[in-house]
Amino acid sequence: MILGELGENLIKASSGSEALDCLLKNDVAVVLMDVSMPELDGFELAGMIRQHPRFQHTAIIFISAVHLTDLDRLQGYQRGAVDYISVPVIPELLRAKVSILPNCTARPASWKS
Repeated sequence: MILGELGENLIKASSGSEALDCLLKNDVAVVLMDVSMPELDGFELAGMIRQHPRFQHTAIIFISAVHLTDLDRLQGYQRGAVDYISVPVIPELLRAKVSILPNCTARPASWKS
């Protein structure tokens, strides 16, 4: 597993609705998701995640095997994604992004919404 060596608690979901259920039961720092998923697509799920106050600053990375247009990427960013990674995934790149993004998206308590 690419992220296994980070030593973090990893949670896997097989669909958008299962991912949403996992998120509501767990605190997470980074969400990796495909744009194309059963039941909910990644754009819909990202929008739902961002609506929940607990996940306002959770890093969302889309992983996609299909070629995304700039408009697709824009839609993802508008829904709260912080990055895109294309397949095939470069393991070192993915690990680096997952390691650093929680620090980049967290807001100090002194910042007001």
